[in-house]
Amino acid sequence: MQLIKFKIIYFFLWAISKLPWSLFYLLSDFVYFIVYRIIKYRKNIVIDNLHLTFPEKSKEEIKTISKKFYAHMCDMFMEMLKSISISHKETQKRYKFKNLDTLRQLEKEKRSFILLAAHYANYEWGNCIELSTSHAAVGVYKPIKNAYFNEFAKKIRARFGSEVVPSKKVMRYAIEKERSKTFPRLYGLIADQSPSSSKSRENFLVSFMGQEVPAFVGGEVLAKKLDMAICYLKVEKVKRGFYEAEVVLIDDDLSNNNNFEATTTYYKMLEEQIKKKPEYYLWTHKRWKHASK
Repeated sequence: MQLIKFKIIYFFLWAISKLPWSLFYLLSDFVYFIVYRIIKYRKNIVIDNLHLTFPEKSKEEIKTISKKFYAHMCDMFMEMLKSISISHKETQKRYKFKNLDTLRQLEKEKRSFILLAAHYANYEWGNCIELSTSHAAVGVYKPIKNAYFNEFAKKIRARFGSEVVPSKKVMRYAIEKERSKTFPRLYGLIADQSPSSSKSRENFLVSFMGQEVPAFVGGEVLAKKLDMAICYLKVEKVKRGFYEAEVVLIDDDLSNNNNFEATTTYYKMLEEQIKKKPEYYLWTHKRWKHASK
């Protein structure tokens, strides 16, 4: 029965992905109306997060940001559906990589690296980096409980040739691959979530949007252990449906880094982006639920 339900839902999502862009975004506008006006999806969380991180802004300013955020969020999740059928050529047209100096230098050195990304702009299309580099791309993901939808998500994230590896297995995977020295890889991680437990002694606190929050340091630990560089995938929204991304070097030598400096730098870079265009950050997640008071 679950398989039948999944196939029905998949066909529906596939049909949406095939819509021409004009109709596609009209549908997104309708979804925005339902999500923002009718359901009011996580509206209190969004408003609370914005007030917490921008205490200097008025209620009207916060309301304006929240409306723009919901419009962008609906576009972004709809664009994720486009990944089902969008061509490589169309993806590269809408998600361009600029200033490839860092990427080309790492290719020249044949060196693997960690690529830290965030829930900013369009983070689902970042897997198309595989089309712009000779590195083998490895996407690190958190499995979905439903087996069918888990395979569906994996298929979307691997459609440009990337490998996808569960977050709990990435350490073992990377050690095995890097020690075999077959060819260089880039390991893409979404690194701005809140760790599952704020009470863990291993959590590292970092200043983020005026709050002290626990941060994932797994990317930096892995980079240091295997002598990899660590970079930031800086994504900017140019206009509706179009993005520009850049691989920004954070550190290429972590041997003397003992205080998670690379992770701190990553959060500073992300914070700078958010302050300029806060509507493109994912405010529905409870990033500050374990903030230090």
